[in-house]
Amino acid sequence: MAPVQAQVLLSPAELSYLHSSLSLDPPIRPDGRSPTQFRPLVAESDILPGANGSARVCFADGTEAIVGVKAEVEKSQWQPTPDKETADVDMDDEEEEETGVGENSWVEMSIEIPGFRDDDSLPVFLSAMLTEALLASGDLKDRLYINQRFHWKLYVDILLLSPPLSYPLPLLSLTTHLALLSARLPALKSEKEEDPLFDDDWEASTPIYPRSGRQKPYSAYLDKPPVTLLVMAVGQNIIFDPSKEELAVAEAVLAVSCAASQSKTSEAVRLLTIRTIDPPSRLTPPGIPNLLNSATGGVVPVSSTDAMAQREAMSLLGVWTPPRGGIKRNLVGRVLKIVVEKGGVAEEVLEALEKVEVES
Repeated sequence: MAPVQAQVLLSPAELSYLHSSLSLDPPIRPDGRSPTQFRPLVAESDILPGANGSARVCFADGTEAIVGVKAEVEKSQWQPTPDKETADVDMDDEEEEETGVGENSWVEMSIEIPGFRDDDSLPVFLSAMLTEALLASGDLKDRLYINQRFHWKLYVDILLLSPPLSYPLPLLSLTTHLALLSARLPALKSEKEEDPLFDDDWEASTPIYPRSGRQKPYSAYLDKPPVTLLVMAVGQNIIFDPSKEELAVAEAVLAVSCAASQSKTSEAVRLLTIRTIDPPSRLTPPGIPNLLNSATGGVVPVSSTDAMAQREAMSLLGVWTPPRGGIKRNLVGRVLKIVVEKGGVAEEVLEALEKVEVES
């Protein structure tokens, strides 16, 4: 589970009002968005001239992130391959793409967040979760393979320019997606096990993730970069891209990673990873009902344990109680259905990101 962010300074009365508003059908969000509506954003790609790919995304609340993708040639560690003979290679197999030859260590991701150290729990967890989704399909690792002696080392550097006003996972995921879509590698001129020799003409470079409609013989059906969506549940309502205030009353929070596949035999969107996130609502102060408040003629419990037991037994409407327990399976199923179904939220987000122009 993810680390809990800084607490939102809301009173139990405000938390109860916000929870009641989000529990309505349809829910009333503080900023007026619909349950599946994302915050307005401004996005652009290819903003760093010295990088293989880059992007910038700025949300309407002022949070902004920049991602740069850099690739360099690295020598591979020798590994015995008893099932393959490198001495004699059939010319008919020369154009076949290598599969299952990549390694997870060929992709390295780092995240910098203002006010956090590099080894703090929040940057470390976000980096691990984004890397896990990126390597889930395995296609990216194979794309970095050059030959048995050399490979591409891909560095993904993520910089959050502003302090995190909300949980930064959606912002960082969308920015990384656009940066990888714009990333390109120099065209390889050498053959087989020769030392890598590349074309100096950047116009001849090849994208790591070809866009729809572009003919690339070696990766015609390569999956697109993944996106990670932040989803929360309040009562029976499922809300996407929650704000910091909404997370303060969330009963369950999920991070769902998915990617669009161009494969002819698979669905338009496929699920990669899913993780539960510990919501900050668990640490919010509970409300005190009148029956337990001495100022209103109630009886004050002897200890905090008695107070907690009495509050849970009462479960009065209008009195804020931090959520307890885990997430139910049927709720997870509903979230996944809304995300990956035909015409669902994930497909809508991926189609919108596809329209962001990338220089050829």
